[in-house]
Amino acid sequence: MEPRGGIEITDRIVDWHTLLPTRNDSDVSMVVLHATELPDMAAAWAEAEKSASASDSGRGVCGHLYVDQDGTVYRLVPFDRVAFHVQGFNTPSIGIELVNRGRYPNWFKSWGQQPKEKFPSAQIEALRALLRSLREQYPAIVELRRHSDLDERLVPAEDRPEKMVRRRIDPGPLFPWNDVARDWADTAGR
Repeated sequence: MEPRGGIEITDRIVDWHTLLPTRNDSDVSMVVLHATELPDMAAAWAEAEKSASASDSGRGVCGHLYVDQDGTVYRLVPFDRVAFHVQGFNTPSIGIELVNRGRYPNWFKSWGQQPKEKFPSAQIEALRALLRSLREQYPAIVELRRHSDLDERLVPAEDRPEKMVRRRIDPGPLFPWNDVARDWADTAGR
């Protein structure tokens, strides 16, 4: 894909994208940030493919864009399709997944709720450039949210069912949310 807004996006479109509902550019008003909570881009790609094969509809779960730790940006789902990445907010949003281990592989263990992997500066700088580009391409985008802002459900911990843990914490406490949100706010109205 040609660079947009100074950022190069490499298409790695999932095979099942044509099964996803379509939408208009004017439907897009939000960007949702995620962390893959997987060890690398290869694992994230495999999970997207696996989620489709496990689904009765053949549609999988993944974001539109993935930002690898070296700053490489991949597009898995075209923007004119509704990607399934955050329940209840899929149609109006573009999902961006940041490759990061998060709680991997102890997502729902009571003792495994604190991520340890930081987000590399190359990844954060690529994300910032990507967010600026999306703002230029989609003037209706007004919100930047974290997955954890939109999914606050609790589930029983795998090792201690009497203890409840967050279903989603991503992008997580090590993500520089305040800096990215401030940059996002600074680009509003430019």
